[in-house]
This record gives sequence, C-alpha cells and structure tokens, in this order.
Amino acid sequence: MLHPVSQHQPGVLVASVAAQVSLCAPVARLSLRAKGDVTPLTGAFGVSLPSGIGTCAETDRLSAVRLGPDEWLMKAEVDDLPAILSAGERLYDTLPHSLVDVSGREVTLELSGPKVLDLLTLGMARDPEMIPVGDARRLNFDGVTVLLWRKAEDRFEMDIWHSFAPHILSLLKTGVAELAAEV
Repeated sequence: MLHPVSQHQPGVLVASVAAQVSLCAPVARLSLRAKGDVTPLTGAFGVSLPSGIGTCAETDRLSAVRLGPDEWLMKAEVDDLPAILSAGERLYDTLPHSLVDVSGREVTLELSGPKVLDLLTLGMARDPEMIPVGDARRLNFDGVTVLLWRKAEDRFEMDIWHSFAPHILSLLKTGVAELAAEV
C-alpha cells in the first residue's frame, strides 16, 4: 500500500545517477483571483505579479506564477502567510479580489539530475525542454493536473494535490530506476 507523501519528512525520496526526487518543505500557498489593474496587489505583496500566463516572479521569500487571465498562485514562507493575507484584506474595498489560503492542498516534489527531462517525459505529452527556466506550466502528468515550475536547466518543482501524490511518486520512482538502468 502506498503511504501519503505528506507523511514523509522533507528530503530525498528516491535517487540514482540519472535523477533524484525529493519532497520539499511545506510552504504557504495562496490562490489569487483578480481582474483589471493589479498594481496595488503588487505593492501590497512585494512581488510583481507576472503578466504573461506561465511566467513567474520571485523574491527571496515569495514567488508568483500567472496561471490564467485573472489567476495567480503564490508560494511563500509559512511565517509570512498572515502578513500576506492581511495585505490582501486591506485592498478589498479598492480592488475586489479573492485571496485564499490553499496551503494544505498540495505537496511539492523537486525533480533534478542529468536525466530529469527524460524522467518528466514518462508522464507528460509535451516536451519539458520547451518550458523556459523561470517559467511554470499547469499540465497533465499521467492524467493528473500538476503545476510544473522549471527552476534550472536540470531542476523542476512539481506541485501535486495530496490525493494524487502517491500515484505520481510511484511513477517517478519507477522512472528513476529505469533511467538508472540505462546509464
């Protein structure tokens, strides 16, 4: 039986000479929906909300990705969550928006290594190499909707809903082993 990924401690879950999959430490996650001029939100949160779908903006404590015309996902340090929610609340009267704490919804896996692009192709139809470093894409990975952030040429972060994480981790473990056998 598979154990929920959330029961694991952050750290390496599976590794080989080909690729490595690690569980990232918990972060605060916020779903932001807003229309029109979002400049006041940029000032309130301290990060420029990206304008292009799939593009990201980051500071040392907060990252944001634009998922749609009026949708962003922000990830921050857990300790910063109350201040971010409070900053959003102060703007409700002048800029109607929805800012929802979805921190408990997902886990993040880090995928890295020399064969990480090959590992990703095991579950997705698109070419992961086409995702520029610094961008993110919401996509299907073996039938599961995930958010894939490209952090470096050979490093990605994958946000997965808790209920689907054991399935995805099982697939990735198999892929890491298969790729290691080819090296």
